[in-house]
Order: sequence, then structure tokens, then C-alpha cells
Amino acid sequence: MTAAVETLPRPSAAASVKASLPYAPQSATVARRLVRTTLPKWGLEDLVEAAELIVSELVGNAAKTGCQLEMTVTVARITDRCARISVRDGSRTLPCLIDAGPAAESGRGMALVHHLTRGHWGAELETYGKTVHADLRAGPTTAG
Repeated sequence: MTAAVETLPRPSAAASVKASLPYAPQSATVARRLVRTTLPKWGLEDLVEAAELIVSELVGNAAKTGCQLEMTVTVARITDRCARISVRDGSRTLPCLIDAGPAAESGRGMALVHHLTRGHWGAELETYGKTVHADLRAGPTTAG
């Protein structure tokens, strides 16, 4: 029995952009602008809408941690058709999926991230905080 392994093409050049932002709800606006202006430059305009939702959630979660310094938002092209949105904050509390009931006013954010990334997200603990990342893959290109 053999297993098919998808080999993703590597981008022609490593590409990423970072922004250091304050722990404030307004930082989500700056983070959305970062993905909205970056992804089209890499030919990943079809990921913009989902990336804006994801970065809003990750930045919003970081803003709620009570940390006082800055969070770091990174948008990286990890292959020609895949981008990673990462938010590093000073809290070591990991995000988790919860089953928010239909009447809940919050708690659905990471479920949305999970859905939009098809489960391709995670978090890494660091000495002084964590980084939460979410990977978005564009659909296949069609020959014209």
C-alpha cells in the first residue's frame, strides 16, 4: 500500500511582514490592513477575507490577556499557495476550542479559526508567552 504525499511548491522567495501592536482592540484594524495589503502582493487575494477574520480573532484574544507590552503580528507566505497568520503575545494561556451554545455571546472565535483553516492552526508556548498561528491555503490554480 502506498500513500500519496502532496508536495507543496516552495515560494520563489521567503516572504513575511511583521507589525508590533499595542494590546488594544484597535490593533485588530491595523492587523486586518496588514493582511489586506500583503496577501494580494503574493497572489493570494482569495485568502484576504478569511485572513482578516482570523487575524481579528487572534489579535482580539491577545488584547484580552492583560499583557502590557506589545504583541507581534506576522503574515508569512510559507508556500506559493499558503500563508500563515501568527500572533505572539505575552500570555502562556493557550487557546482552545469550546462548544459555545447558540445563546452564547462569545466563545466561537477559535471555532471559526478552526473552520476557516480546516484545522490547520496551533500554538507554541515560549519562555515569556506564546505564538498562535493559523495556516490558510488557496485553492488550486486553473490553467487558462
